[in-house]
Amino acid sequence: MIRVEGLTKDYGSRRAINALTFEAQQGEVLGFLGPNGAGKTTTMRILTGYMPATSGTATVAGYDVMDESLEVRRRVGYLPETVPLYTDMTVFDYLKFMANLRHLPDPDDRVDETLELVGLLDRAEGYIGKLSKGMRQRVGLAQALLHRPEVLILDEPTIGLDPGQVVEVRNLIRDVGRERTVLLSTHILSEAQQICDRVLIINKGEIVAEDTPGNLQLGLEGAARLLLRIKGDTAPLLEKLGKLDGIQSAKPGAALGEIELQLATKEEMRPEIARAVVSGGFDLLELRQVGMSLEDIFLQLTRDNSANGKSKE
Repeated sequence: MIRVEGLTKDYGSRRAINALTFEAQQGEVLGFLGPNGAGKTTTMRILTGYMPATSGTATVAGYDVMDESLEVRRRVGYLPETVPLYTDMTVFDYLKFMANLRHLPDPDDRVDETLELVGLLDRAEGYIGKLSKGMRQRVGLAQALLHRPEVLILDEPTIGLDPGQVVEVRNLIRDVGRERTVLLSTHILSEAQQICDRVLIINKGEIVAEDTPGNLQLGLEGAARLLLRIKGDTAPLLEKLGKLDGIQSAKPGAALGEIELQLATKEEMRPEIARAVVSGGFDLLELRQVGMSLEDIFLQLTRDNSANGKSKE
């Protein structure tokens, strides 16, 4: 379990995170979303005992990250964005080395158990330097799981992986997240929708939204968005629909015959739109309401953030 209250970190005159407050429960995967420089990595480094906060409190598995840092580290598994691996060691030797650093009992058995969990038993004798990036990411996750941590903190765990490797790592995170608290940072919004129980969106060091992906969609939609599909060319219909009261915009959709409608009202307009389509001599194939994607929500909440491409905090 993670509990954060008023967490703040200053780098000189620059404030990286400002009074963050949130919780993550056991058996929950919490997605940590935000643009580069938003404060995600700074928060994770504080929670893992890598650096101190300027003010505020944070507890991990019931222990204070400042006053009981050693106890926190015993209970946290951390996968940084760049995994620190020894490429000239075999997978087994590296994990046994990490197990000995942690003074784990029966290190050989613990390594075998973890290798089976992450699907690397058949690569135990292979050299890390010869593994694919996806396999190296699994080795990094294995070292984070080696001591059976109560809390798992993962910083961009699927970055740089090919689609097949991404699916494998996501499935693994879902599996280990059933028994642990998982805090997962990601830039891949579809990833957060697929594996996270809740998402926390951070921008410029402050939390701007926190809820389940579904509830965020419901809460931020505002006026309805409709998808209209007809047979044939949509150009003549676009002008007709644009003149209807209550329609804010009408634009071509992604596929042939599709029109995306943004309404300026929450009133039900589908019957009126359907009549306009049919009376205009068009064949109506589909008319349905659509929700905002997590990407839409993310952009709406962080659109004032300048895209300056700066490096991670």
